[in-house]
Amino acid sequence: MIDLHKIIASTRDYNFHSHTQFCDGRETMEAMARQAVACDMKHYGFSPHSPIPLPSSCNMSALCVDEYVAEFNRLKSLYDGVINLYLSMEIDFLGDKWGASNPYFDSIPLDYRLSSIHFISSPDGKEVDVDGRPEQFNGKMKTYFDNDIRYVVDTFYERTQQMIAKGGFHILGHFDKIGFNASSFAPGIEEEPWYRRHIDDVIDAVKGTDIIVEINTKAYPAPVGASADVIAAYVPRLFPSPGVIRRLVSAGIPLAVNSDAHYSSRITAGRDEAFAIIDGK
Repeated sequence: MIDLHKIIASTRDYNFHSHTQFCDGRETMEAMARQAVACDMKHYGFSPHSPIPLPSSCNMSALCVDEYVAEFNRLKSLYDGVINLYLSMEIDFLGDKWGASNPYFDSIPLDYRLSSIHFISSPDGKEVDVDGRPEQFNGKMKTYFDNDIRYVVDTFYERTQQMIAKGGFHILGHFDKIGFNASSFAPGIEEEPWYRRHIDDVIDAVKGTDIIVEINTKAYPAPVGASADVIAAYVPRLFPSPGVIRRLVSAGIPLAVNSDAHYSSRITAGRDEAFAIIDGK
């Protein structure tokens, strides 16, 4: 395993969260590596959505893992001395069913493990992806959750707490991501005391561990290919939100700013803005 703490303390020319052709990314690993070099990155990590034991169009197949590792090794050799490349996965936590501490991941030569929540269990036990766009999320709210947003948010953060307690990973990915869709469904929800308590509980759970919290800049720019109307109305978003970032800084929790890039043009998107908040500007 690499020393992520040492890297993030010594430079800001890194990105440890990106997606390529092996999951739901839009470009090849080589295209992303080439752009990372063009952006003067010193450290760049590939983190496809991990294989999971249920159907998902966003996650890589276990059958592709060997090909992914082989392509990584080719690129690592090709760019030796130019940029430090790292092999990782964004590992979904599915409660007792799956997670970064599963022995399966010991069989893959990962340099670090990033862990995130994308799925939660519905009341009838079905794993539902709540990470899509608001229009998709709103449909799932009706179909799987009887429009009970409190259940969805509570379950998301309960699973986050379980993930932290279970461990086995190094970077906690976009831990308040549910706030984006929840706020679309119920505007103002993130300012409600019960929601803010969830944030406080996550911060308390991370304090005193070696876990690095990710500041995810994926949603800072408008979506690629968005219409002029969407772009005009778009409100930039960081995960966690700026107020939470400031609370994390005050708590002394190590932070890594990652762009969660699915396109090579997004490798550095939003990073300056995130670092400005960390710096108190």
